[in-house]
Formats: sequence, structure tokens, C-alpha cells
Amino acid sequence: MLRKLLLVLMPCIIFMTRRSKAAPSASKTLIWGPGLETNIVLPARFFFIQTVDSTGRNFTTSPGEKTFEVKITSPTDPYARIWIQILDRNDGSFLVRYRMYASYTDLHIQILLKDKLVAKSPYVLKGAVYHESCDCPEPSGALWEKNMHCPASFSQIESDLSVFPSVDPDHNTHEILKRFGKRHSLCHYTIKNNQVYIKTHGEHVGFRIFMDAFLLSLTRKVKLPDIEFFVNLGDWPLEKRQASEKPSPIFSWCGSNDTQDIVMPTYDLTESVLETMGRVSLDMMSVQGHTGSVWEQKISKAFWRGRDSRKERLELVKLARANPDMLDAALTNFFFFKHDESLYGPLVKHVSFFDFFKYKYQINVDGTVAAYRLPYLLAGDSVVFKHDSIYYEHFYKQLQPWVHYIPFKADLSDLLEKIQWARDHDEEAKRIALAGQQFARTHLMGDSIFSLCFYGMELVEQPKDELFPCYCARKKVRDEL
Repeated sequence: MLRKLLLVLMPCIIFMTRRSKAAPSASKTLIWGPGLETNIVLPARFFFIQTVDSTGRNFTTSPGEKTFEVKITSPTDPYARIWIQILDRNDGSFLVRYRMYASYTDLHIQILLKDKLVAKSPYVLKGAVYHESCDCPEPSGALWEKNMHCPASFSQIESDLSVFPSVDPDHNTHEILKRFGKRHSLCHYTIKNNQVYIKTHGEHVGFRIFMDAFLLSLTRKVKLPDIEFFVNLGDWPLEKRQASEKPSPIFSWCGSNDTQDIVMPTYDLTESVLETMGRVSLDMMSVQGHTGSVWEQKISKAFWRGRDSRKERLELVKLARANPDMLDAALTNFFFFKHDESLYGPLVKHVSFFDFFKYKYQINVDGTVAAYRLPYLLAGDSVVFKHDSIYYEHFYKQLQPWVHYIPFKADLSDLLEKIQWARDHDEEAKRIALAGQQFARTHLMGDSIFSLCFYGMELVEQPKDELFPCYCARKKVRDEL
């Protein structure tokens, strides 16, 4: 009898629950972000919508992916080519991104909720609004930083550069090529009058295309100082001299506790910034729109997929086989340990990165160096378990264990214990997941990456001859012209 009564009442209860849920308010909903500002030029511009109801309360769950409509037009060009995507972040907020394929004047952005203008819409970007391919750099670096809302400092790059209070370009070139030029792959960059010049050294220099592309993008946005520097095109950081031993300044995508390389954002991250809404499908924005089920509906199991680029990855697979109720880990490719395929295979098919977030717990374990997937794992809404490692990316030292991620030992000996802790402390694990997600949203988006790379640019001055100074007649004529 009770079962029949519940079957009769359930549709009414669901209907009443839906009716009682407050509707989004066009006037109180919040809109903000760099994509609403004329002078913030990015490959894909973006801004945010936070859904708010009529009482002023923020939505914390999705009001529906089709809730808002966005229109972007230019009064000077009725055929403006602008691709728009609205990504539902499943937490009551949306990320709106758009990519322009030409530059326009006075861009108008309308955000609509059932044909009603939202917040202060329409937003008007006045004057020339430049697209990614437009070569129109801001002459003043200080003004560009102000327009980009760059932070006053970046702790990692400041720490790395502090080892090199001054640089002698000639000595630097001689030393680096002598020590690393034959056994490693390097690219010697010179930027002069905002033009990028290169000279490669070593056999495997193909990865310079990523650095080339980002530098060229940066020179289209802001005039860079005349500088020269070396970029390590390999995986491992190179400079093992300590600060007291006169190390050479080399930029690398990965750092380690026993090297002095200057760490910059990885080629994977910079390419995803440049190719957002282009030829890459995995980027910091796309992840935010594909985080899967809400926390309560995710599978309470740890998940990992990857190749065999470190022994610990093989041990992770072994651990998963012994504990399938806690951990799903498998290899998708063998390269380094092909002789062990019978022990740790068979290989499994690749899984879409977005499908990772069906699981509550994401494992981040080193590959040859740091695993460059960490920014994307943090941007999801699962909690990250991070391998204790000597290697790090440019942002690792800003992360705090038990705040942004759950740490586990390098030998994996406490991983099962940490997974069980997360199961037993679900709300705390969820808070860590959200803190990691907020960190990624704040520090690892495209505007932050451009700001950081410009901040790392420092003028390398020519050495001065105080004893026999040169009074250059050509320079005097050039200045008068």
C-alpha cells in the first residue's frame, strides 16, 4: 500500500520541487571576465556568467546548459566572423569563449536570458578590437601589463631569475654551447626590434615550434625588449650547478629540486592556449565544460591512464590489479618497458580525457619528468592525488598539499591509504577538489600564461667598456632620424 502511495505522490513531489526552485534573474546574474575588455587580446577571449536568482543567491548547480544565449556583433561589419561557445561548468556558472577571425570596431556583446538582457548587457568593446593574428603590438610594456591586469610578481620566475642578477650574452652563449650544445637540443633566441631570430643546436629540435609560436603571438600583442636567451628543447632540466658555482641561465619546461633551470609554462599548456577553439580539443576552457557528473554521482574510485614512461606507472597498474575496487589504472602504450608488456599489459584503448571525470579521484604520477596533465586534472571537479616528486612545473610551488591536492609517496606505498581516507572523508575530499579547481581557474588560464611569459622577459644589456668607451656615429644618426 505504501509503495503504491509513493508511486502516486512521487510525480507531484518532483513537480513541486521543480516549481519551488528559484528561477535565474536577468538583472541579478553576474557577468565578468577579460573577454569584456577591448585591450585584452587573446587567441580565444572569454568571460564568465554566474547565475543568480531573484533573492540574490548564487546557483550552485546547473540551471540548464541552454539557459543563456550570447550574441556578438560589430555595427561596422554585419558579416563578422566570430565563433562563440557557452560552456556549462555545472556549478551554476558558465564560461563563454569566442574566437575572432578578423579585427572589428566597437564589438557588441549581448547576454540574454529568455530574450531579456542580463546584468549590464550589452557590453561594448569600444575602438579597435584585435584578433589573434593581428600584428599590432602595444608599444608600452607597462601599459600592456596594466591592461592585462598582470599580478605584481610571479614567485617561481622571480626565484629562478634571482640566481642571475646580471647576464653577459657573449659569455653565456660560449658557456652554454660548450657545456650542453653537443649532447642536448637547444634553441638560441634573439629578439631585436620585436622580431624573433633563432639558431638551433643539437639533433632533436622540432619542439622549438611551440616556443616559436608563443613568442610570435606575444610580439603581436606587446613590444618585447631586445633580449637573447636559450631554451632547452628536451624533457629534463639541465643546469646542475648551484647558485655559488655560476650556473648558466637556461629556460626549461620542467624544473627539479637539484637543478637551476628557469621554469616556464610547458609547451603543452602554451599550445593549448594558442589553439583553443582551434586544432586542440583539450585545453583549460574545454575541461571546465566537460567535468562529467556532479560529485555525488561520480564513481568513488581512483583513475589513471597513460604510457609506460616511468617504473612507478607500472607499479600503479600492478596495484590496480590487486585492488580493482579502489583503483582503475591501465597502460595505453608501451615504449620504455616493452619487455615488461606481458607483465603489465594488455594495453587498453585510449579514453577521452573528459571521461576521466566520471571518477572522483584522479591520479597524477610522473612520466619522464613532471606529468604535464596536472593543469587539466585540477581544472576538473575531481580531487587530484599527486605523486611526490623532485620535478615541477612553473606553478607547483603555489600548490599546497591537502589544500589543492592529496599527496602520496613516490613509491606509492601510501596511495591505497590516501584513497581510503578520501572515501571516509567525502566532504573534505570535495573541498580539496574545489580548491584545486579554483586555483586552475585563477592561475592557469590564457591571460595568466601570457602575463607570466612577458614578466619573465628581461633586457640583456651589451657589456660596457668603461676604459675605452665607443661613441657610435651610426647610432647618433639613427637616433636623429
